[in-house]
Amino acid sequence: MQIIKPDVNINFVGRRRIAYVISALVILASIASLVLHGGPKYGIDFAGGAELLVKFGEPVPIQDVKAALKSMQLDAVVQKYGESGADYYRVLIPAEQAEQGNLAQTLKEGLASRTKTGVSLESFEMVGPQVGRDLREKALLAMFFALLFITVYISGRFELKWLLSAGTAGALAFSVYALRLAHLSIPVLMAAALVVTLILFYVLNLKYAMGAIVALIHDVTITVGFFSFFGKEFTLPIIAALLTIIGYSLNDTIIVFDRIRENLRKYHKLPLADTINKSINETLSRTILTSGTTLIVIIALFLLGGGIIHDFAFALLVGVGVGTYSSIFVASPILLAWQKRK
Repeated sequence: MQIIKPDVNINFVGRRRIAYVISALVILASIASLVLHGGPKYGIDFAGGAELLVKFGEPVPIQDVKAALKSMQLDAVVQKYGESGADYYRVLIPAEQAEQGNLAQTLKEGLASRTKTGVSLESFEMVGPQVGRDLREKALLAMFFALLFITVYISGRFELKWLLSAGTAGALAFSVYALRLAHLSIPVLMAAALVVTLILFYVLNLKYAMGAIVALIHDVTITVGFFSFFGKEFTLPIIAALLTIIGYSLNDTIIVFDRIRENLRKYHKLPLADTINKSINETLSRTILTSGTTLIVIIALFLLGGGIIHDFAFALLVGVGVGTYSSIFVASPILLAWQKRK
């Protein structure tokens, strides 16, 4: 099925500088938002604390719920939950206040006595600060190693440099593990590892891997920036969403790279810019169909899925859109920039 004419010739490569400027501005805005907010806003999965879903027997204003918790010496965050008019509240309690014994029963009885209505706890979840910190570190390591081993596949698949890329990945993985034993900050360690990874790919001439990993870093950075800008929490499901975005964006990039490789053999006399542009146009119909149908499902989840998966769907919505864009305007033009460097 084709919704784009076979002879279409949109000059994507010619507009790459405009795309670079747009991407740079959005990435800078994402980084600025993270700096201004003091980093990502972690949920209890990563920050530690307690999360409760409270249901009241009668309508209770949110101000009364906050006042009741304050009178109990709890510095909690209260959010209305569910459909309009529902008497559900999401209560978040910091880790330092969540360690008191029998917290769930204390909250239930305290809210009932202060609001003069029946209270039931629909859910209760508590994570210690040390567990939250360990989960945060493991999540960052999972994303880093996902990016690293993806580049091994890309280099082997498109450049037949399996041993070189695998050796590079193994050396980087060992270095990260060794530095982690030195108790370095995980975010600093991951940032340094990514910079070293890009430098090694540049020196070792792994151009396809470089294009893929730059596009993936681009997608994850912008998605994280959107979360920071809108004040959304990072939880374990969001990490799952980011890994899903990495996989989706990589799949789209591989399709374009595969067509570029085929056309380099078929049209070896064409300039590289024309070959890349032709390849992107030839896969454009498939890209629009795949991304379009995926986005329809994600929009339905975002609008109708309810509060439990709202943030997960939001991450996918941003990530799939940005991932489709980066496959065309970020990953592929890097091959052209590489030829000009040589």
